[in-house]
Amino acid sequence: MSGADTAHRNHLDALFRAHYRWLCTYLSRHLHDSAGAEDIAAETFAQLLQAPSITAIREPRAMLTTIAQRLLYQRWRRADLERRHAQQVDIDAATSPEDLAQLSQTLKRLDHSLQRLPGKVRSTFLLARIDGLTYPQIAAELGISQRSVSVYMSRSQALCDRHSANQILTDKRSA
Repeated sequence: MSGADTAHRNHLDALFRAHYRWLCTYLSRHLHDSAGAEDIAAETFAQLLQAPSITAIREPRAMLTTIAQRLLYQRWRRADLERRHAQQVDIDAATSPEDLAQLSQTLKRLDHSLQRLPGKVRSTFLLARIDGLTYPQIAAELGISQRSVSVYMSRSQALCDRHSANQILTDKRSA
């Protein structure tokens, strides 16, 4: 471990000790779920740990709040996606527990695949598919060109196509 890595970890350790409880309290007010708030707060610090070296931060709570809110929005988008997908599949009381488990596994695999996409590609996909934004709106939201939006959507669509193809193969094997 280099000196820069040690300094980075020490800086984040100090941030964690000073602001973790505050961030959990802040998030609990928005989620009404202390366990979910702790998960998002922990993920916030995990993202900071993966980031390149952080220099002195003038407003650490503002930075932590921004990261945590992005994670919170991702959680809400994911819940909306699950809800919409469930509506499209038309889940009713007659659906078997096995079907529900398979649907849940499919959604988890899709979510895992989306998490492997680079941040702007994933954000582009979610803004288009979940929020229903147009390419110009997405470009303005993310501060990128419409051409980039088109390229990112192509990449995410290719991922969805691969995911669908893998799901079809899995379904055939289990049949």
